[in-house]
Amino acid sequence: MSPLFSCLAHSPQALWRVVCSSLRFALPVGLLLLTACGPSVNRYLLIEQSLAAGDAKQADAIVQQAEKSYGEKNRLLYDMDRGMTLQLAGEYPQSSAVLEQAEEEVERLYTRTVRSEAAAFLINDNVLPYEGDAYEHVMINVVKALNYAAQGQFQDALVEARRIDHRLNVLTDTVKDKTRYHEDGFARYLTGILYEATGDMNNAFIAYRMAYEAYETNRTWARTPVPTHLRADLLRTADALHLANEFEEYRRLFPDTAWQGSAAQRGLAQVVLISYNGRAPYKEDRFLDLPISLDALQLVLLNRGFSQSSRHQNRGVDSVLYGLNGRVVRVALPRLVTQKTQVPGEQLTLVGETGRQVSVSSELGQNISALADKSLSERLPGITVKALARAAFKFAMSEGATRGAQQAAGKDAAPWVGLVVSLLTKGLAVFSEEADKRSWQTLPDEIHIARAWVEPGQYAASVQLLGRGAGSTKESRRTLILAPGQTMVMIQRVIQ
Repeated sequence: MSPLFSCLAHSPQALWRVVCSSLRFALPVGLLLLTACGPSVNRYLLIEQSLAAGDAKQADAIVQQAEKSYGEKNRLLYDMDRGMTLQLAGEYPQSSAVLEQAEEEVERLYTRTVRSEAAAFLINDNVLPYEGDAYEHVMINVVKALNYAAQGQFQDALVEARRIDHRLNVLTDTVKDKTRYHEDGFARYLTGILYEATGDMNNAFIAYRMAYEAYETNRTWARTPVPTHLRADLLRTADALHLANEFEEYRRLFPDTAWQGSAAQRGLAQVVLISYNGRAPYKEDRFLDLPISLDALQLVLLNRGFSQSSRHQNRGVDSVLYGLNGRVVRVALPRLVTQKTQVPGEQLTLVGETGRQVSVSSELGQNISALADKSLSERLPGITVKALARAAFKFAMSEGATRGAQQAAGKDAAPWVGLVVSLLTKGLAVFSEEADKRSWQTLPDEIHIARAWVEPGQYAASVQLLGRGAGSTKESRRTLILAPGQTMVMIQRVIQ
């Protein structure tokens, strides 16, 4: 009989002490793992397939049916995803109601419980409620504003415009490092369009000016140039408000921009196209396996080489290998994977009853992937420090549990007991390490915008996609009846 079994057979108390010492660490970790690392279903693939087939109602049904699998900790994520799919399905009132719940959840999540923070420190940040990124909070109000605008309810849309203004002003006041995300060119631009649609030229000009400044300030990381339409808007509204100094400044800045005065556009109708193109970026794990001994270094190099890629399919194997070795600490950090659209632009064409045709090209208004990249890069230093501290804490607890079990087992059984307990506790520590990869994935990669002014009347509207995704979308052919001074908002989704 081996020393381990001999010791345990003659000393039941030693067996009990070993088991208790091992489970003191392993049970809480194991129970939390069942919560944090539950089965993962790639619902977003099914959503994208439905949207690509032009079936937005099916995409919304997929999100709705998955409500329980989101779980309470991802309530905000569910509301944001559902709000977007409801908008694409044309269910604008329902979309706004769900996104209103998302806003309330954002406010509620400003406070966290000590218990939740402790669990996250012991396991990973996936056990915390998802709070969303700052740009996602702004996008909640952007999507709501578009819901109301698409229904022609511009006074309600202006409520969202004021909320956008408040949210961005708070960000500007609280963010000390002005290189961080605190302004949003597209959100400001949209508020300007909404104000102008209601005849509020003064607030429209202010919003357009703030949009221009945001686009210019964020140009290096947002990868979004100032839209040509916005330059024309600044010239037109400055002229309409008789702001001579501002008008001359913008004429100097935009010498090649064609524009029409407000008098020339009086009585015309406007069509605004919002095109959601491509798929939002997603996050994956980047595992860093840190060896604490020469043997551990050799093991890591044999097992992974110099790769830091995600290896979810081998997590069980890694947990056993590193648990047996006992001298490898795993750290998981999120890495952004972009999915760039193949459609760089669209052409909006309006054909009147008389055969008169007006065509305008869309422009990039918002680069969601750039926003996500900026947000992650800003948070990554803090995420890294927290992940390293968590890994060190897990290792220390594993060491303590292993030594305690060895002392409880006695001299003869200590090596075997230490091996078993190390495998259990350190293996669980490796297996439980996972980055927080949650994000609002029903957003697009880019948002494009086109604006056309036409005489009132009936029009056949169509949208031609440019680039490799060339062709017409199912939603792009519509009949529009436009009244004098009316603003019509069209929303389309392009998966390519």
